[in-house]
Amino acid sequence: MRRRRSEKALAPLRVLMTLDTVGGVWRFGMDLARALQPRNVSFIFAVLGPAPTEAQKQEAEALGQFVHLPLLLDWMAKTESDLAAIPASIADLAQRYEADLIHLNLPTQAAEIQTDKPIVVMSHSCVPTWFQAVRKSAPPEGWEWHARLNRQGINRADIVLAPSRSHAELMIATYGQIRNLRVVHNATGPATHVVDRSSRDGIVAVGRWWDDGKNGAVLDQLAALLKRPVTMIGSCSGPNGETLPLHHAEPAGSLCHAETLERVGKAEVFVSPSLYEPFGLAALEAAARRTPLVLADIPTYRELWDGAALFVPPNDPAAYAEAIDKLVNERQLREILSQLASNRATRFSPVRQATAMRAVYDTLALPAMNMHAG
Repeated sequence: MRRRRSEKALAPLRVLMTLDTVGGVWRFGMDLARALQPRNVSFIFAVLGPAPTEAQKQEAEALGQFVHLPLLLDWMAKTESDLAAIPASIADLAQRYEADLIHLNLPTQAAEIQTDKPIVVMSHSCVPTWFQAVRKSAPPEGWEWHARLNRQGINRADIVLAPSRSHAELMIATYGQIRNLRVVHNATGPATHVVDRSSRDGIVAVGRWWDDGKNGAVLDQLAALLKRPVTMIGSCSGPNGETLPLHHAEPAGSLCHAETLERVGKAEVFVSPSLYEPFGLAALEAAARRTPLVLADIPTYRELWDGAALFVPPNDPAAYAEAIDKLVNERQLREILSQLASNRATRFSPVRQATAMRAVYDTLALPAMNMHAG
């Protein structure tokens, strides 16, 4: 009996997953697909929003099938009608590629979708929770449709996922009770090479700096208070014309993932002043490279990194400078926090994530597959 359950758990699954190229969802999708390959899961990637780079396209094609849908992400849309074509496009792809399951990484993509395929919705972020965390308010007048579409998508999903308990709680506070809500943490693998502490230099941060939720202006102010350079990896210009001017920090621009990890691994300190982080993958990647963490004191970072990082009030540049100077000047503290962060990072391994996600997929897909086979 035990053997039959094991074989059923490893039955081949085809998953249609929506992605975008702008934020951490791309890395989530690629890493998850890689981790699930040994567990007999194949992916069809439906990429919405800005077109992928050639490197991203090659990465996706190495891990699954790839389709670019020239349709807007919900936070890029000016009106609800801009998203009208998305549900049918996704349903058609799932039918065409004979997917066993649809995994949507924006709840709005599930609203009004017509399909008999099981649906998993994962909320990596959304406009209403962003406004609650960053502006302490609901979205402005004229944007009410975001909350309605997200709620419809949540209701339509068979299982709803959040990448942290804190984000799950924020979702409930924003939308009300959510049935079948589960937490599956993001993940990263161990560093293949860790730089010797004596050769590290500088302070590094990673984010979409045009996004006010990343709080990049505070980093720029912080840079004026430190003797060491503060390097900000990531774009300061957004797809909708958003910009963050820098006066003191050093902009590195958008780098490929491998180069980003290399720069993070060579830094003395990783800093994140984010006001809104449903998970915060960059902090995890820094911790895996034994780069000590100075983080904004927000619920997600406390949940994941309490006892393994220094925490600072999110909007206090002087407090960040004090914490960073303390790490730079106190070698013993720096080594302790480096090790604590590295140890904590092992909790968020690709194996654990893949095990959890395969279990979610099996819960929905295997009964449907058995029913169709019967």
